[in-house]
Amino acid sequence: MGMGSSLEKLFNKERTVHEILGGGIVADVMLWRKKNASVGIVTVTIGSWMVFETFSYTILTLLSSVLLLLLSILFLWSKSASILNRPSPPLTEFQVSEAMAEEASKLLRIHVNKLLQVSYDIAMGRDSELFIKVAVYLFLIAFIGSIMDFQTLCHAGVLVVMAVPAFYERYEDCIDGSIVLLYNKAKELYLRFKIWAYPEHKKLS
Repeated sequence: MGMGSSLEKLFNKERTVHEILGGGIVADVMLWRKKNASVGIVTVTIGSWMVFETFSYTILTLLSSVLLLLLSILFLWSKSASILNRPSPPLTEFQVSEAMAEEASKLLRIHVNKLLQVSYDIAMGRDSELFIKVAVYLFLIAFIGSIMDFQTLCHAGVLVVMAVPAFYERYEDCIDGSIVLLYNKAKELYLRFKIWAYPEHKKLS
């Protein structure tokens, strides 16, 4: 497999970064094509993180406070509207339709079944490459979790999402070359590990 084919397989080169991200408003924001929205998201993310760190807030505390304030405003608005013969808050009835619930449960079942199948294949020793990938991902998650808490991770995740796609689009060729080089090195190391761990494959070949 040559470098060109590796690039096509790894980065789906027949599509642009904008198309890979969905090609809609979300992609425009992530790639800083709507700079006002992008700057706003980054500013709110950094500002909220500073508030959390300064006042020792948690996500649960903030959500509870915001919901309490919102419900209090709506409750007082409705009561005052009935007393003063004013229109009530323009709200529709909150309800989850049966179709929405079925679609959500179906999507959840598909992903859970995939996760269980992957776990079963690894436990039965069927796919060594899959085991190595999952082990690396779990190690990275554990390492990241050991150096930051969940809410800091969420804020950092938003900043990464807002920075990495735009940075990649700008320096795409350079990054592709470096990633493919690392990919080929990792593949070579994996083949050496496979020969060491399963010497019978070497004898058969």
